[in-house]
Amino acid sequence: MEQTRKQARKQANDKLWLDSYPAGIPFEVDVHRFANLIDMLDAACARFPQHVAFSNQGSSITYAELDTLSRRFAGYLQHDVGLLKGERVAIMLPNLLQYPVVLFGVLRAGGVVVNTNPLYTERELLYQLNDSGASCIVVLENFAHTLEQVVHSSALRSVITSQVGDLLNFPRAQLTNFVLRHVRHMVPDWHMAEARPLPKALHEGEHIALRPVALAPDDLAFLQYTGGTTGTPKGAMLSHANLVANVLQTSAWIGNVMQDGEETAILPLPLYHVFALMGMLTFLHLGANSVLVTDPRDTAGLVHLLRYTKASAIIGVNTLFKALLNAPGIAQAAAHRLKLTIAGGMAVQRVVADKWQDVFGAPIVEGYGLTESSPIATANRLDLAEYTGSIGLPLPSTEVAILDDDGSALAQGEVGEIAVRGPQVMRGYWKRPDDSAAVLTADGWLRTGDIGVMDPRGYVKLLDRKKDVIIVSGFKVFPNEVEDVAVACPGVLEAVAVGAADERSGEVVKLVVLRQDATLDADTLLAHCKRNLTGYKVPKYVVFREQPLPKSAVGKILRRLVQAEMNAPTAAPAPQSVA
Repeated sequence: MEQTRKQARKQANDKLWLDSYPAGIPFEVDVHRFANLIDMLDAACARFPQHVAFSNQGSSITYAELDTLSRRFAGYLQHDVGLLKGERVAIMLPNLLQYPVVLFGVLRAGGVVVNTNPLYTERELLYQLNDSGASCIVVLENFAHTLEQVVHSSALRSVITSQVGDLLNFPRAQLTNFVLRHVRHMVPDWHMAEARPLPKALHEGEHIALRPVALAPDDLAFLQYTGGTTGTPKGAMLSHANLVANVLQTSAWIGNVMQDGEETAILPLPLYHVFALMGMLTFLHLGANSVLVTDPRDTAGLVHLLRYTKASAIIGVNTLFKALLNAPGIAQAAAHRLKLTIAGGMAVQRVVADKWQDVFGAPIVEGYGLTESSPIATANRLDLAEYTGSIGLPLPSTEVAILDDDGSALAQGEVGEIAVRGPQVMRGYWKRPDDSAAVLTADGWLRTGDIGVMDPRGYVKLLDRKKDVIIVSGFKVFPNEVEDVAVACPGVLEAVAVGAADERSGEVVKLVVLRQDATLDADTLLAHCKRNLTGYKVPKYVVFREQPLPKSAVGKILRRLVQAEMNAPTAAPAPQSVA
């Protein structure tokens, strides 16, 4: 058997990482196994009809119920909304049972999903709606007031609203909706006469015959927005084939540990984030019960889930794992051993990895990917004995190369730009051919902009992130966007955003400002930023300078020099901080 694997490796153009694959992991996956995500969903629903597919807040839906509800929603979209194949539908929902129902309903109807952060400001939301050309949106009522301000400036012709408790069991559904609206006052007033409640849409869809839509592998499934390498939000065009491939690649990688139809996975990261999205799709393919966590900041609730759901898997980021390790009751929760802990989005710290392995008896498996690669490109072996600091090996059917500035492959051990090639690599950026050409080569490589090196065993080490990107609890913050908002505040002459180390979030945003109006204070500037930026993008620190920011000969602010200055212990925090 080992001889056969070595021969296969030689036939694969000497992909040195294949020698480091665990036994039983295939070098390639059959990317044509499913024509599209709906084929994959149908297969899971046929295999596990009575198994629980998703759980949330004490309620659940089976695979059979997911199949039924997603068909109803698809029928409603086709008949009442008039959705045509290829039209974009924005989903502005947190982790609730509604999310997978709506997502697969959109795909069944032939639509393209545009995942939308529920915490977007009016400016951010309008940009994404207009750039994607979304014709329909499904939004949680808690955030409908934001949509109300921009709906008539967009191309939307249909708005569907949902309440948190819509798919919870009786009487929890009614109680939850009442408490959130009338006791906690978490649903600001909004008025959109054209809006349709999701329960009514599902009811009407029950009586509509769904028209099957032929979905080819290359048809778009998602416009997944990312800052790419420039910080300007762009829709990565992810096809059905891209997502199916990454599901099969990921499933093959964890196949030695996870058993079909027998697992329970906790998903605390928001499903509008591509890492959590892929986790959800992968666990669905395996017939697992995915426990959707609506509020990942509720650490006590997460500990309770770990203890009483007997979860076998969890995905998260370094900050979440660190918070769990410091939470009361974690030792009791860890008595039921996890099979799999997957980390992504930000680097895992050695102290967190080591303590997690001590407490849970299993390692944190760190991987690497980008929105543009659907997202997972590399991952560590699941049988690691200790923390390595590596981002792992290329997944099956994936190639990784280290390139020089001219795009030529470097020898093993040399430092250069990480490039990825495989069936999970996006088709390009939505309506941005120049940006697409800048990162996609003619022979299929995705130039990530990240700097790394490959060791003799094929393990990749990430040495530096994309230029200037700030990672806040696993979410990318692109300084250009923060700076554009900051300089629009009256009294700001120049501004630059840099990353600052933070015990809880890994990094936070620090804003360095040259004032035009000396009376401008940090509170005023932060209030302006909060009105225009999602919470994790809002600066936690503001530093006012008396001298102009350092610039190049052509007038470009030298962010790296500012970052170096800020590393000195003289920068004063703003009087207000934001989470």
